[in-house]
Amino acid sequence: MARDKGFVFLTEDELLSALRTAKAKSIHDWAMILTTYSHGLRAAETCGLRITDLDMRGGVLSIQRLKGSLFTIQELETHRGIPLLDEVKALKEWLAVRPRDCGDALFTSQKGSHLTSTQFYRIFRQIARNAGVPEHKSHPHVLKHTLATHMVRRDVNLAKVQRALGHRSINSTMVYVGVSDHEADTARHNALMSFNDLQCHPPLLSRCKYVPLQL
Repeated sequence: MARDKGFVFLTEDELLSALRTAKAKSIHDWAMILTTYSHGLRAAETCGLRITDLDMRGGVLSIQRLKGSLFTIQELETHRGIPLLDEVKALKEWLAVRPRDCGDALFTSQKGSHLTSTQFYRIFRQIARNAGVPEHKSHPHVLKHTLATHMVRRDVNLAKVQRALGHRSINSTMVYVGVSDHEADTARHNALMSFNDLQCHPPLLSRCKYVPLQL
């Protein structure tokens, strides 16, 4: 199960299923959920985005993160291989149909104002259910955990993961490392096996500086 240390995340198939379901429902929901995932946003941060935070010409999104996190300016994502993950395309399609006579919210409610976190939760929960996502993953904060987990599992440098999520402290980012314990164990095993290979080939050791192995 995609679950560790009290938080859950979507598998790649679950994420794509949710995005596919969202797009079939509305461009608004697809763009909102994809943006939330692409930048590791909390629901409240997504709901607080303003139309002026989006610079389509410059290809960036300005994000005022909450709970003591950093203010970040991040590039919008394109994805030619998987159109469902193409944030630029999703936002362009949403802006083409976004009501002109509404307020400054990037992702508007039915009344044209900013969505509340509760409204976002209800939207995502229904989409997740329709997509076959397990009930315990049917909340929008899972998208932030999902981005972090996907980056860690691809061995992205933790400092870059920290910046992508807007964390002020690396300690906040380190909680996601636990989901890669299996990968870390495999790497440890491979390192030990490599050491054994050196022991079996003494000539190699003569060309290497000896460093005691710390276990």
